[in-house]
Amino acid sequence: MIDFKNSSIFKLKKEAGFTHQSDIQPLLVAGETFVSEYKAVRDYIIFTNKRIISVNVQGLTGKKRDFTSMPYSKIQTFSIETAGTLDIDSELELYFSGLGKVKFEFTGASDIVTIGRLISDAIL
Repeated sequence: MIDFKNSSIFKLKKEAGFTHQSDIQPLLVAGETFVSEYKAVRDYIIFTNKRIISVNVQGLTGKKRDFTSMPYSKIQTFSIETAGTLDIDSELELYFSGLGKVKFEFTGASDIVTIGRLISDAIL
């Protein structure tokens, strides 16, 4: 499992399309659809219409993967921070019941407002 106690997990960059579909598709439930994907060096997160799936790629070959499912229904509160002029990164902080704070940092090219709207639509 990814160490969510660490205040900064990794910087994520938006992927063009669903590049890890073969890994994630078997995990999706009925009615769950892909929304967007963000990738770091090896790790990545998938936003669906129901949850965030965080994938921690492990080992030298990268064949071992740890999947963490974070359903929007368990989010108690969240915060987004948009990119600025000097600080070009954006952030998403989520507070889950039973898990605590999860923080993701995105490159400036990421559309953090759209992510915030997706989460709002799911939990409000």
